[in-house]
Amino acid sequence: MINFENITLRVQQQTLLDGTSLHLAPGDKLVVRGPSGCGKSSLLKCVIGMFPIAGGSVHVDGMELSANHIPQIRGRIAYIGQEPVLGAESVREALLLPFTFKAHHGNQPDEKEIFQTLERLHLPSSILSKPSKRISGGEKQRVAIARALLLGKNIFLADETTSALDPGSKAAVMAELFRPETTLLSVSHDPDWIDACNRIVEIRHADLQETGKGDGHDG
Repeated sequence: MINFENITLRVQQQTLLDGTSLHLAPGDKLVVRGPSGCGKSSLLKCVIGMFPIAGGSVHVDGMELSANHIPQIRGRIAYIGQEPVLGAESVREALLLPFTFKAHHGNQPDEKEIFQTLERLHLPSSILSKPSKRISGGEKQRVAIARALLLGKNIFLADETTSALDPGSKAAVMAELFRPETTLLSVSHDPDWIDACNRIVEIRHADLQETGKGDGHDG
């Protein structure tokens, strides 16, 4: 579903990844670990063209990441960063924003579906009337997840998605993102999240190295 072929990532004079490869099959739940600044978040961002690769190629569901394919690839993927930009004044407007675009016009969810999705993520329906800038980081992440679920996305890039959540909210988010049909590429230091993933990859010496459970070393 996501293939990195001999990719190289650089920031200024620093090489984060140097000609390394990684392949995710549909339904994989993969977490990337490593010390701060090693390139974990950059790896996620390069999948949707937010961080340019210096070499190699990235494919998503058979499409090579390129200027021509970025819109289609971004349409398939939900990127949940540590501080999502919701892109609208109110939470309701943010949730429904994608449905104002041509690609999703006519597929707008009804109130029942919206309320049920929020409830599954431990968000009250009253949050819909709140200004986006007045909700917490953890709430923003869950609103972004709710929006992706309403859009029917099943490829998620999740960067420390549980770091600001209480245990109940974390369990609710994991129940959604760890569905069998979901392909998940993530960054996390959360032991529960890491334990739920079927694959663990560490960034070591500018390389992506898959490890078994229990032998990883975070910095």
